[in-house]
Amino acid sequence: MSRRIWFAASVLASAVVAVPVTVVFASVFLSSDGEWSHLASTWLPVYVRNTLILASAVSMATAAIGVSVAWLLTHYRFPGCGMLSWAQLLPLAVPAYLSAYALADLLQVSGPVQTWLRDATSWEVGGYWFPNIRSLGGAIVVLSFSLYPYVFFAARLAFMEQSQSALEASRNLGRGPWGTFLGVGIPLARPAIVGGLVLVIMETVADFGAVDYLAVDTFATGIYRTRFALESPVAAAQLSALLLSVLFLVLALEWTLRRRHRFHRTGTRCYGRHRRRLGGLRGALATIGCGAPILIGFGVPAVRLLQLAIREGDLRTSMLGRLVLDTAFVATVASLIAVALSVIVAYSARIGRGPLAGAPAIAARAGYAIPGPVIAIGLLIPLGWLDHRGNDLASWLSDGSWRPGLVLTGSIVALLVGYQTRFLAVGLSLVQNSLTRTNPNIDDAGRTLGAGPTRNLLRLHLPMMRRSLVAAGLLVFVDVAKELPMTLMLRPFNFDTLAVRVYELSSDERLGEASTAALLIVVVGLVPVLLLARQIGSH
Repeated sequence: MSRRIWFAASVLASAVVAVPVTVVFASVFLSSDGEWSHLASTWLPVYVRNTLILASAVSMATAAIGVSVAWLLTHYRFPGCGMLSWAQLLPLAVPAYLSAYALADLLQVSGPVQTWLRDATSWEVGGYWFPNIRSLGGAIVVLSFSLYPYVFFAARLAFMEQSQSALEASRNLGRGPWGTFLGVGIPLARPAIVGGLVLVIMETVADFGAVDYLAVDTFATGIYRTRFALESPVAAAQLSALLLSVLFLVLALEWTLRRRHRFHRTGTRCYGRHRRRLGGLRGALATIGCGAPILIGFGVPAVRLLQLAIREGDLRTSMLGRLVLDTAFVATVASLIAVALSVIVAYSARIGRGPLAGAPAIAARAGYAIPGPVIAIGLLIPLGWLDHRGNDLASWLSDGSWRPGLVLTGSIVALLVGYQTRFLAVGLSLVQNSLTRTNPNIDDAGRTLGAGPTRNLLRLHLPMMRRSLVAAGLLVFVDVAKELPMTLMLRPFNFDTLAVRVYELSSDERLGEASTAALLIVVVGLVPVLLLARQIGSH
């Protein structure tokens, strides 16, 4: 296929994101009956301040944790480094809202930690200071330790593929380990690190479950509250349009800066060569430093959910088995579609020419920042319109004897489209990073031998990208299995997932019963996470 055909295909692929985005932006021209003015003068400054603080703090924390841990595990040997390498991805199996539930249950006034503290010291409630988990600081901690694997995984792959000659040249010029890390390692891995941080920022901005449970007012909770509490879908969409406009600028800036530089590998990769051994105190500190994020992001929430499940869990195995199968089915289908669309959009941006070549990729990545309820609203309107027009056409063709019903909004089709809108950015980020690290001379060599863009993709790029493609599919699978608000709004009748079950029970203050389904979400997420960890180990 020619470049024009690839560009047209990428435009169609990104249209799954463009439709709800267009609906959201079209709301700017509608009247909200004074709700927008009320929000602008009251709650909007709070939403802006909290969202900016949360996104900034979480991005800095995840960058510090993910990059430093990835560098240590790539270039040093110390006790437990083998196990810690794959275990860094375990927090991906625990949704942020489940971590919020578990940590809040542990650290609240009536929880086991403060209860033990009072029993051990004879203190009384209110007579001592204890950090409040239901606060902006608590949300920063929960989201940071839930999301840092995005940065870790991207940085780890980049560090493993960096040129050994570049690192040796840095050391020969007199730079020590710290100087090489800051002056060579991080700059060469910048596209991957920034790609991971963009995902973290979007996930933070769009998070609803954790911040809502921890009583933090952000754009996501404000949009949900405006839509359902104030019953103003127009004002909710206008809030989303404001948020999306800022994120579009961030994505455009990141893409513009990245396209001016080249980061492909030009020498032999360094992983597995000259890894320094850390022993004694330094080795112990490295082990603790790499193990603490796993403990906070996975170990503590998983153990607490297990305790609750054993003590008060729901043991109706037939119902839970059906929920596991439904969750795994929809997540598998959505991840396969997302990988295919990511390849189309990313490869079109690579071979395209002109200022518009990367536009579909920017549009496709924007959906990750839209809260699930807003995506649902943006999809229900056009898909509902298509359903009604299809029924009208079928009725006209059959003289009124047949109407197919709600083919789109009454089936998992709407749910799958919503998942692409929300999570296409996850797969696209990894695929684009993989293509960025591939030398453009490879494409030139293929064209010299008579291969067109499509043949270059099939014969050259896809074999080299196989690990990134598997990783992209696994990450999308995990995210779909954890998704809550959009699934709740777009699911067809008699179709539930584990996340919906947890929400229904938690809403009734039945966290003990909800812990079983919550623990199964962790188990379902563990399977692809372990496969993803294997990709790192076999790299």
